[in-house]
Amino acid sequence: MPADRPGRPLAAGDAAPTVTLTSTHGAPVAVGGPADRPTLLVFVPFAFSRTCTAELTELQAGLPELADAGVRVLAASCDPVFALRAWAEQDGYTFPLLSDFWPHGAAARAFGVFDEVDGFARRGSFLLDASGTVRWSLVHDAGRARPFAAYREAVAGL
Repeated sequence: MPADRPGRPLAAGDAAPTVTLTSTHGAPVAVGGPADRPTLLVFVPFAFSRTCTAELTELQAGLPELADAGVRVLAASCDPVFALRAWAEQDGYTFPLLSDFWPHGAAARAFGVFDEVDGFARRGSFLLDASGTVRWSLVHDAGRARPFAAYREAVAGL
């Protein structure tokens, strides 16, 4: 995140920070910086919560459309790896769920979506191009879901 604007969510044109998160199988996953294809990074506040589950279920249903567009989908929260793994298995998510548990919220902070008061990632979505530049972003409050149509529109603009 730019040092002159702490706490501001990244926006179109910003260079995404390179962060490493842990997958549900304990493997490190790098996000940001140059990649072989665009990446949609979706931060969610809490595993198993109603709104987060509805969002990821809709994202899972739209996954073939995003894959056809060449976009890698990743979801992240500050929940521990084991909770995210149980959530993915229970609800059948086939895209990676990544833990930002420790250092707690470091990736969410880097993208400007960590809620410092309550200790969770706000609903931030970031579409990164292959160079690692944010091409689109959307941030909502904890209780307000992001519609899949917004992702469809953002990906069409790549």
